[in-house]
Amino acid sequence: MESVDHGGNRSRKRERTVIAFRNRVLYAGMMRLPGIILLLLACLFVHFSHGQTPSTDAITAALRAREFDRAVQLSRSALQKSPGDSRLWTLQGIAWANLGNHKEALAAFEKALKLSPDAVAALAGAAQIEYDAGSQEAVPLLKRMLKLRPTDPTAHAMLAVLQFREGNCAEAVSHFEAAGSLLDTQFDAQNAYGTCLVRLRRFDVATKVFEKSLALKPDDPRERKLVAAIQLMAHKPQDAIATLRPLIEGGRADAQAMELASSAYEDVGDTPQAVSALRQAILLDPHNPNFYIDFANLSLNHQSFQVGINVISDGISLQPKTASLYLARGVLYVQLADYDKAEADFEMAHQMDPGQSLSSAAQGLVAAQQNDLDRALAAVQAKLARKPDDAYLLYLQADFLAQKGAEPNTPEFKTAMRSAKRAAALQPSLGDARVVLAKLYLQSGQYQEAATECRKALEINPKDQTAVYRLIQALRKTDDKKELPDLLKRLAELRKQAAKDEGERNRYRLVEGDSQPAEATRPQPIHPIDHL
Repeated sequence: MESVDHGGNRSRKRERTVIAFRNRVLYAGMMRLPGIILLLLACLFVHFSHGQTPSTDAITAALRAREFDRAVQLSRSALQKSPGDSRLWTLQGIAWANLGNHKEALAAFEKALKLSPDAVAALAGAAQIEYDAGSQEAVPLLKRMLKLRPTDPTAHAMLAVLQFREGNCAEAVSHFEAAGSLLDTQFDAQNAYGTCLVRLRRFDVATKVFEKSLALKPDDPRERKLVAAIQLMAHKPQDAIATLRPLIEGGRADAQAMELASSAYEDVGDTPQAVSALRQAILLDPHNPNFYIDFANLSLNHQSFQVGINVISDGISLQPKTASLYLARGVLYVQLADYDKAEADFEMAHQMDPGQSLSSAAQGLVAAQQNDLDRALAAVQAKLARKPDDAYLLYLQADFLAQKGAEPNTPEFKTAMRSAKRAAALQPSLGDARVVLAKLYLQSGQYQEAATECRKALEINPKDQTAVYRLIQALRKTDDKKELPDLLKRLAELRKQAAKDEGERNRYRLVEGDSQPAEATRPQPIHPIDHL
C-alpha cells in the first residue's frame, strides 16, 4: 500500500481492538482464596483463650486432631447442657464444615450469631459457606465482619468477588484495593479487578493490574492479547507492541493479535507496519468483515481511497451479504466524488439490513418481542386501545406496519400513514415519526412530501442518518439532484462518526455483553485445624 499518506490523521477507530474476554466472569468458587475459616479459627484461638471450659477444650482438641465426627458429638453433648453458648455452636459449625455438611454447618453458625451477633468466627464461617455457594447472602455477613475487623484482607477479597459478580464495580474496586497483596498471585482475581477498572474507565491502573495477571501466565496468548487491548485503551501503543511482540516474533500471532498490532503501529505513526499487520490479519481470517472495515478506515485516514475500495471489494466478494462492507465502501466512494456508486452501496446496505431504519427504541421493543414484528405490533395496538392519543405508540404502530411491508392502498398502509401523521401532529418534535412518514410518502410516490418530512426530521436531529438517506432518495426521484453530493458527504461523515461511536462501545464489550460466565469450580478442601 505505497500510496498511504504517512502524515494523515491517526485518530482511527479501534472498534475491535478489545478481544472478547470470554470465560472470565468470576463466580464465588472460582477464586482459590485462602479460606476464611482459616481466619475464623485464628479468631477462635484468641477469643477462646479467655473463659475456656472443659467442653470447649475437648472440642478444640478434637478439631486439632481432625476428629470431626467426635467434635460434632462432643458439641452436641455440651449444647444439651449449655444451649446458649455461641462458642459451642461455632465449634460445631466448624466440625460440620470440615465434614462437608454445609447445611448443618450454616445452621450452627446462624444459631451462634443469634446468640452473639458480633461473633467474628461465626460470621466468618457463615460467610465462607455462602461464598462457596456463590450466594449474595455472604455480602451482609462480610460487611458485618468488616465492621469488626475493617482491615481484614480476606473479607475484602471475598466482597470484591461478590460485588464484581453483581456488576457493582465501584464497590468491588474499593475491596480489591483493600485486599492488598492477598490477590497478587490470583490470576482470575486480577482479571476481575482489571475488568472493573476498565468499566470505571481507570485505564492506567487497569493496565498495571492486567500486566500483573499476564506475569502469572506469560505464555497465554489470549491473556497477552487482552493486555495489549487494554494498553491501547490507555493510549499506550508502544506498550501494546511490546506485549504482542512475543506472539508476532514467535509465529504465534493469530488474526486478532495482528489487528491489535496494526492499531498499535498506527497509533505510533508507523503506518507501513500497520498496513502490513492488517493485511496479515486478513490473510489469516479472510472471512472476518471487521478487518476489511479497519482497512477502509486506515485508507480513509491516509487519503488512499481507491486502495481501500479495492480491499473492501475483496471482502465483499467473500462476504457479499454483509451490509457493513457496503457502507464502508460507500463512504470511500464519496471521498472520490463517485456519488452514483456511493449511493448504490448505501442502497445495497439498506436493503440487506433494513433494521437500521428502526429507531433504537423500536429496535428494543422488537428485541423484547424476540424479533417478532407481529407480536410487537399486537403489543403496541393493545396499548393504543387504552391510550389512543399516545404519539409514541402511534409512531411505533406506523413503523412496525412499514417494517412488515405494508403496500400502498392496503388497509395496513393506510393505518400506518394515519398513525405517522397523527404522531407527528401530536408531538412535532418526534423526529422518528417524521422519518417513518417520509418512508411511507416515498412508497406512495409523494416525493416532495417525503423530502419535507426528512428536512423536518433533520431540524430535530441533524445526525439522523436515515433521514439523510431518505432525503437523498426523495430528491433523486424528483430529479432535484443539486444537493445530492453534499448530502452523500453528510451521510458519509455520519457513518464515520457512527463507526467511531460503535468502536468505543465495542471495546467495552470486554467487560459487558461479550463476557460469558465460566463454570464455577470449587476451591480445594480447607483443613483449618492446622491453624488452631
